[in-house]
Amino acid sequence: MILNERLVTYINSLDTGNTGILDEIEREALDSMVPVIRKEMQGFLKLLLAMKRPKRILEVGTAVGFSALLMAEYTPGQCEIITIENYEKRIPIALENFRRAGREKQITLLAGEAAEILKTLDEPFDFIFMDAAKGQYLIFLPDVLRLLKTGGTLVSDNVLQDGDILESHFIVPRRNRTIHRRMREYLYELTHRSDLVTAVLPVGDGITVSEKVKEG
Repeated sequence: MILNERLVTYINSLDTGNTGILDEIEREALDSMVPVIRKEMQGFLKLLLAMKRPKRILEVGTAVGFSALLMAEYTPGQCEIITIENYEKRIPIALENFRRAGREKQITLLAGEAAEILKTLDEPFDFIFMDAAKGQYLIFLPDVLRLLKTGGTLVSDNVLQDGDILESHFIVPRRNRTIHRRMREYLYELTHRSDLVTAVLPVGDGITVSEKVKEG
């Protein structure tokens, strides 16, 4: 928990919920121990989408399709969403959720390793949401920035690792040290690039919001 737990509980108590189908899919995911974006992240993402009104969205990390559906439901006007997932067991669940929500024509799921699929894409995107394997963010970044339009927005979720990002490399459990190191490198890269303006925010498990201000 990055912020005081009571404060987060109060903030979340103000949330008015999502559409019925989204609430249903979220309950099913949580009952199955599948993580979905946290309530405070959901609200922030809806705000960004209302402000930016993107026409083409790329998501790296589909899981069961909850966040892709949230973006489809809460982006004003028409938008096209491409989402990438490599965990075979979750792909049919995501596709069925898109069908249940009536969004199967709007959302395209590309199955496979994101590092490979990203290289095959060439049309630019207005908005990119990164929510995949945390140790891979830095590997994905060159292609993600290549695909992001100037003036476009990159949002990366779970970047502060429940506050563990502050800890010394030697305090972090050995099994998590590679992810810890790579995420620190990712945050440094985002905040020190001349083609991006980036804010690191303690929303949910920590997010970055990056605006591409020029070509790199």
